[in-house]
Amino acid sequence: MNKQLPLKRIALALLVCAGAISPVQANVTDKDIQNDQATTDDIVSYGMGLRAQRYSPLSAINKDTIEEIRPVWAFSLGGEKQRGQESQPMVKDGVMYVTGSYSRVWAINAMTGEELWQYEARLPDGIMPCCDVINRGVALYDNLVIFGTLDAKLVALDKDTGKTVWKKKVEDYKAGYSITAAPIIIDGMVITGNSGGEFGVVGKVYAFDAKTGKQIWVRPTVEGHMGYMWKDGEKTENGISGGGAGKTWPADLWKTGGAATWLGGTYDADTGLLFFGTGNPSPWNSHLRPGDNYFSSSRLAINPKTGKIVWHFQTTPHDGWDFDGVNELISFDYEEAGKTVKAAATADRNGFFYVLNREDGDFIRGFPFVDKLTWAKGLDENGRPLYIDETRPGNPSLSDDGKKGAQVVARPAFLGGKNWMPMAYSPDTGLFYVPSNEWEMDIWNETTSYKKGAAYLGAGFTIKSVNEDFIGVLRAIDPKTGKEVWRYNNYAPLWGGVMTTGGGLVWTGNPEGYLMAFDDKTGKMVYKFQTGSGIVGSPVTWEMEGEQYVSVLSGWGGAVPLWGGEVAKRVKHLNQGGTVWTFKLPKRYEQVAKN
Repeated sequence: MNKQLPLKRIALALLVCAGAISPVQANVTDKDIQNDQATTDDIVSYGMGLRAQRYSPLSAINKDTIEEIRPVWAFSLGGEKQRGQESQPMVKDGVMYVTGSYSRVWAINAMTGEELWQYEARLPDGIMPCCDVINRGVALYDNLVIFGTLDAKLVALDKDTGKTVWKKKVEDYKAGYSITAAPIIIDGMVITGNSGGEFGVVGKVYAFDAKTGKQIWVRPTVEGHMGYMWKDGEKTENGISGGGAGKTWPADLWKTGGAATWLGGTYDADTGLLFFGTGNPSPWNSHLRPGDNYFSSSRLAINPKTGKIVWHFQTTPHDGWDFDGVNELISFDYEEAGKTVKAAATADRNGFFYVLNREDGDFIRGFPFVDKLTWAKGLDENGRPLYIDETRPGNPSLSDDGKKGAQVVARPAFLGGKNWMPMAYSPDTGLFYVPSNEWEMDIWNETTSYKKGAAYLGAGFTIKSVNEDFIGVLRAIDPKTGKEVWRYNNYAPLWGGVMTTGGGLVWTGNPEGYLMAFDDKTGKMVYKFQTGSGIVGSPVTWEMEGEQYVSVLSGWGGAVPLWGGEVAKRVKHLNQGGTVWTFKLPKRYEQVAKN
């Protein structure tokens, strides 16, 4: 459903005539997307570059000038659907595109904050989002704004009018499928994953023609399921598994094996590989599915032309704690022994930080990035965890009643040492900036069986705080040594993304409502601003008319208040919301910074 606002369009035209914004709104090309991190006048990819380093070279707003920045406009998403705003804004030629909860999209004048158009998906009553009604952003390509919906559709809108150009049903929402990730564009293809691992869905990565919505290939991420591609109208296999049962799964458990690809992917042009993470195996009760359960809780390297899995690295084989492996894999280079190492890094929910060779997936190093782990005592030479057996939730079949297994305490909790919230990498410092949390859980296994569209957990849990004064920790981590260079402790859990810039700043927000900036080398907080609701979105920065802007979406929600147990009580007073806040320096400071 599109809400056209003719008066706003007239206002936009007047601004164009007055020279307030560019009169030409060019279509987004593959080259624009591939060069996104290096360019500063737009943001046309999720992660501010296909590698998702979330780094901008812009430096007008820096350690010396940041105390002078001012909010220049704030845009309210409005209505009663103010809940869990996890979106990253996109900006092209003076227009910002942002998504909101309940599968909504806005185009906003990036200079003035005026609404240009709004689209609201017609969602059925039976949607089954696992972890709130969130959406993390759009993809831009040609004249299209493309996003996924909570009823598992992809929708392409005209960037100038918000009218629907094409709509594609990806999966059956009645079986528990949904889409919450921001899609990624590679060579004219829109590529996305799916959500729904708690309902026994099968994780998949999908590629569609971005202009037409025609499917090009699909790659299931549970061993045993067949992948396909379409060429000249013919359907051909593109998989590893073959048509038989999953070899690392017992009996028929692979048929409802989970491994949802709910966070979306990154891409590395050097290797030509697409990187996707996969979620937990289903059900959570690991005693029902002995084996490594490929390709759950893994990072996958996929050939974007065919959908074939090139390599995989499994962070938690036979996952029994819902640790997933879905967190973003970020490509970066570093020098060692006079050679350039083509690496990729990820901070896993299981509490370990991994550095891999992104060409072949080989394990380079791994180390804990949280204060304490109880489920594993370390990693072996191949990066496989060394389990502590007594901290795996017990087998219900061995209990007195045969229904509930022995309860254990596990740390981190299933919401992870780091969850979905994207970290950032600075090529200036060589450090990763990781939003993380310190918590533990009581967890136990239960009997369960699969039923289409019903929760498929086989476990119960309660998340608990382990420190009186903080849960969230923003960490600066050296990927070459594993050293924590600095940290900032936050009372509430951190659930928003991070950005770093050439101005020597690290930006993020917290549930208490503050947009914060830190010195990238020392961790000193140099700025904070109260936005009125908790921040669980990802900040961005760009340049317009010679000035640097910073934007972030504010609006508390997401998985913590839904799944957080005792932790949720700590943040129950926080207000929901939905506002895009935009900041810049007064012009005199911009000029001083440039000189």
